[in-house]
Amino acid sequence: MGRLFWKFFLFIWLLQLAGVGGASLLFWLERQQAEAEWRAQMASSSQSTEPRPPFDFAHGGPPPGFAGERPPAPGHFFPPPPPELRHGPRLPLIPLLAALLVSLVSAFGLAWYFAKPIRQLRRAFDAAADGDLAVRIGDGMGGRRDELADLGRDFDRMTERLAVLVDGQKKLLHDVSHEMRSPLARLQAAIGLARQQPARMEDSLVRIEREGERMNLLVGELLTLSRLEAGVSGVLEEVEMGELLDDIVEDARFEGMARQVAVEFVAGEMPEIRANAELLHRAIENIVRNALRYSPDGGTVRIEAGRQGCCFQLAVIDHGPGVAEDELAAIFTPFFRGGGQSSGGGYGLGLAIAKRVVAAVNGKIEAKNAHADHGLIVEIVLPV
Repeated sequence: MGRLFWKFFLFIWLLQLAGVGGASLLFWLERQQAEAEWRAQMASSSQSTEPRPPFDFAHGGPPPGFAGERPPAPGHFFPPPPPELRHGPRLPLIPLLAALLVSLVSAFGLAWYFAKPIRQLRRAFDAAADGDLAVRIGDGMGGRRDELADLGRDFDRMTERLAVLVDGQKKLLHDVSHEMRSPLARLQAAIGLARQQPARMEDSLVRIEREGERMNLLVGELLTLSRLEAGVSGVLEEVEMGELLDDIVEDARFEGMARQVAVEFVAGEMPEIRANAELLHRAIENIVRNALRYSPDGGTVRIEAGRQGCCFQLAVIDHGPGVAEDELAAIFTPFFRGGGQSSGGGYGLGLAIAKRVVAAVNGKIEAKNAHADHGLIVEIVLPV
């Protein structure tokens, strides 16, 4: 038995003992009151001069202990004492012992009832601290419907969430290793080719430079993602959304010219948003570039933005292949490739960064398929 069990046990038992003592005191006070009333009636009867019938000893007499009282005058009688005074004071030993036994058993049961789930929680926390995130205690609570059962269910949700986070970190490490391996392999191949064919040194240097830029881009995106997950969102300032979107649209139109992808911009009222300007620019640019990447040649990317009530809403619509319904939530996870598609020249980190940037300013981001014609719609809602 733990210390908490004995604390509960002693506390509950003392409370019950106090209840028994209080009830006993109440009965004692009632007896004293009845005795006092009987004495008063006896005194008034002895002082009365009115003839009374003879005292009937069959109905009672002076209780023991009153031998020193003045005897009644002839023809007078004492009132009959209450039933509880006829046989003298008694100590109800059997009821008291029964009450003590019942209080002892009930205190033990209540203490066990409260201490058992706490012991289960302690064992579960020890298991989680040792790395066992598969431990669950909700089912072990039985049919309880109290705060301790809620605490057990909260513990299960916590371990489930921790297991998801740990698995995500493991997967992220695996994906990072995989993504780093490809440019490193090409970089080593270019170095080997330069050594074997000095005449093609210039081509090898171009390849080395290109792979170095790719690795630098990947490392930069990973650092940005890591800072955002750690809650480092930079300095917040008032960002003019009209100017920010004009710059993004201009760059997108220039990038889409190579594949004849048009960029339409429908602008409404443009408020100011309190955010980190650089990160917000990067988040929206990632979404627009993702739409450009998956749009077909000669397609169109539509950007709709404006204030709606107390929020700023932005929608980026493309006419690409879309995403399977069961994968819509997964496109915001790092290194996601829907349906086994290639990354289209990226690393699958753009939308993951965008989601964390939006979340850092208490915004929301979601993706859905455009059912009228093939394509994907990414919507952002930011508080004004």
